Amino acid sequence: MTDIYESLDAALEKGMAYAHHAANQGDALALATNFGDRTFNELNGRTNQLLRFLRDRGIGAGDAIAVVSRNRPEFIECFAAALRGGIRFTPVNFHLTGEEAGYVIDNCEAKAVIYDADLGTGVDAVSHAKSCDVRLSIGGQIDDFEDYESAIAGFDAADIEDPTRGTTMLYTSGTTGRPKGVYRKSQPVIASAALQVNGHGPGKVNLCTGPAYHAAPLMFNVNLPMLAGAAIVMMDRWDPEETLRLIQAHGVTHTHMVATMFHRLLQLPEDTRAAYDISSMEYIVHGAAPCPVHVKHAMIEWFGPIVNEYYAATEGGGGFTIDSETWLKKPGSVGNTPNPEGTRIVDDDGNEVAQGETGSIYFKAPDEGRFEYFKSPEKTGESYRGDWFTLGDMGYFDEDGFLFLNGRSAETIISGGVNIYPQDVDEALLSHAAVLDVCTVGVPNDEWGEEVKSVVLLAEGFEPSPELGDAIISHGRERLAAFKSPRSVDFVSDLPRLPSGKIQRRLVRAPFWEGRDRQI
Repeated sequence: MTDIYESLDAALEKGMAYAHHAANQGDALALATNFGDRTFNELNGRTNQLLRFLRDRGIGAGDAIAVVSRNRPEFIECFAAALRGGIRFTPVNFHLTGEEAGYVIDNCEAKAVIYDADLGTGVDAVSHAKSCDVRLSIGGQIDDFEDYESAIAGFDAADIEDPTRGTTMLYTSGTTGRPKGVYRKSQPVIASAALQVNGHGPGKVNLCTGPAYHAAPLMFNVNLPMLAGAAIVMMDRWDPEETLRLIQAHGVTHTHMVATMFHRLLQLPEDTRAAYDISSMEYIVHGAAPCPVHVKHAMIEWFGPIVNEYYAATEGGGGFTIDSETWLKKPGSVGNTPNPEGTRIVDDDGNEVAQGETGSIYFKAPDEGRFEYFKSPEKTGESYRGDWFTLGDMGYFDEDGFLFLNGRSAETIISGGVNIYPQDVDEALLSHAAVLDVCTVGVPNDEWGEEVKSVVLLAEGFEPSPELGDAIISHGRERLAAFKSPRSVDFVSDLPRLPSGKIQRRLVRAPFWEGRDRQI
């Protein structure tokens, strides 16, 4: 067993995890999706074919590729090829409009894009990323794209002889402006010993519940099981009963969820819940958005003490974790961290607050591998206060060093675990003739945590009405990805502003959260 882990560590250093697993469990199921399954041998061979194709087109170590795809096998193949080819891998949110996706493809300097034909946005996207010459379509034909299957078919499936570990660059929207790539010149290698901590390894099965382009599913549902040699079951669209069915059908042992999924699972009728065998489950991890205490209590009661929580960010920082047993003693906490010196809670002037007092949570950036926003030095600089940066969350430490979140900057809306940045919505609505000014905020939603509401100041000559509200919402939906679009519009006669004229979003948001113990 020691020899196996030593050889796995050597493979992880070069991005060759699937080559290792193919050699040790080649015919075992590695991936199950609605679009086809793969054994470890098949995944490894196709990964080599794709990488040889990319090299044939002049794409190699240090270059970038972008993937715009639902949870398909090709997504995993592209990720694995980048990891062993020294390539920077950027997964793109497939819910974006063509123009939005094209910006990311262009900005990340992708030399190749692999696009899901069923999305219908490929042609529009590449029209905004004209420097991307290599274009592959998956799941169907796209004009001026090569077919993925045909493109890789003629290349050797044997392991490449010169692997170089690649990197991943995810995009996160800022509170203003375009999405930004979270870039690290170097990324730490995950050792086999770390993979074993949560019981991952051959024979285990991980259910991917969310879109793999997202940071948390990519890490917990794709990267970790891929490195450890566990099978991955990918859902194309999340559904509560389908989740239970897949757990039973595949003997799922591990998964990542968000609080909204917990809520919807618990809403299933008792007889539906009881109809499925979930006894295979060993480890559930959740994060990305706050989870109500009563919801988490109910999940632990149902699934047992296997529900674990983390608090971290795409940019790095955090590293807070808490298991079920500890959480039951500290309900509402997001845990503690092995590096308490790396977190501080400060007031508006940057001074650390006393234990038990609420303030802004800041994390110390590592000396090596700290993040920067790709090609955006100004935004990078704005994110740091010296060697420290913040996610915009508010919280406090208790007497035992456990962190509790009890608020957040008004600039970020988290709906169903997805970050939405209100400035994006504001800019879209301001192009409507009736909108003089607007302030978008997150308001309470029992299922999703928050939903998007836009508070509108009307231009002269327009009167508030339900019909006008619907028209403004429709206007936004034409210009925004669906998940960003406001669910409702309120009309006001004035908006609170600073002397500089800037709208005080915090004051607009506050009335909607009155009477709540915790503002997420």
